[in-house]
Amino acid sequence: MATQRDPDPVQRETDGSTDLYDIATWEARSRLDGLSVFIYNAVRFVVRFVVVVLAVAILGLQLAIGGLGAALADPPTAAFIALSILPALLLAGYARYADVTTKEPLSLLVGTFALGVLFAGFAGVLNSVAQPAFQSIPVIGLVLFFYVIVGPVEETVKLLAVRLYAYRASRFDAVVDGAVYGAVAGLGFATIENAIYIAGQVNDPAVANVLAAGGGITPLRALAGPGHVIYSAIAGYYLGLAKFNPDRAGPIVVKGLLIAALVHATYNTFSSVVPGLVSSFVPSIPPILAFLGFVFVYDAIFGLYVYRKLARYRAAYRGANAGQVAD
Repeated sequence: MATQRDPDPVQRETDGSTDLYDIATWEARSRLDGLSVFIYNAVRFVVRFVVVVLAVAILGLQLAIGGLGAALADPPTAAFIALSILPALLLAGYARYADVTTKEPLSLLVGTFALGVLFAGFAGVLNSVAQPAFQSIPVIGLVLFFYVIVGPVEETVKLLAVRLYAYRASRFDAVVDGAVYGAVAGLGFATIENAIYIAGQVNDPAVANVLAAGGGITPLRALAGPGHVIYSAIAGYYLGLAKFNPDRAGPIVVKGLLIAALVHATYNTFSSVVPGLVSSFVPSIPPILAFLGFVFVYDAIFGLYVYRKLARYRAAYRGANAGQVAD
């Protein structure tokens, strides 16, 4: 299988001394060429700008109407939210630590985190619109919803948070950088998702004790956060692989998204079934403990998958550098 696109026959048969501009090759020479380049870049900028503006608008609605703004202004609730993302933060921090190449600049990490927060709104809207249709399907409706909508949509918007900003930067200069930025995008997504869940719980009129409500849901949300980091680190790694294999970029990105979405959807499906089954067969194990055990084992399995990918890259990188020194 060819790894590079074959040149045009005219270009292939010439020795490079013939000017083939506008015949078989192209570069910006004339004013019209320059205008074409300008329009193309302007359209790309406008599309990115519109996407970000829409994401900001959705977040603004969540802050104003959904009670998220009031929850963030409440110190106990804000503290619960901060605690809920701590495991995910530590995991994303490890991804950055494990980057054997140059460390990624804080500006790109913060920007990716912010986009992960913003683009979570797109997933929320799409999930809300699609869920009723799947709920009407008996028995397998929820499972289909996880595999067809939730997994693919959430992993795509997290990857978009990387693709729109950090991916285009010159400092994204190694395959492994994709895993780092993917993990950070997952952290941003988990942060806003946890904030929405916790705010909804403490703002529930039926709940009288805010501390009890926050204390009850925060550990559960803390368990969900690392998964987002792991899934998007997987997809991000393949995005990095795609950047340095441009002739196969599309299939590589799709592969990463397929793996991440499948792992994500399987977690959603099993987490709603396995703990109950365990408690049914072993009544002495409370459902919450069974859930905790399931999440720990599941995240450990796929966290190890990410770890091994990073370790293989690290070994290859050091081997390549050792070869250069030997030469």
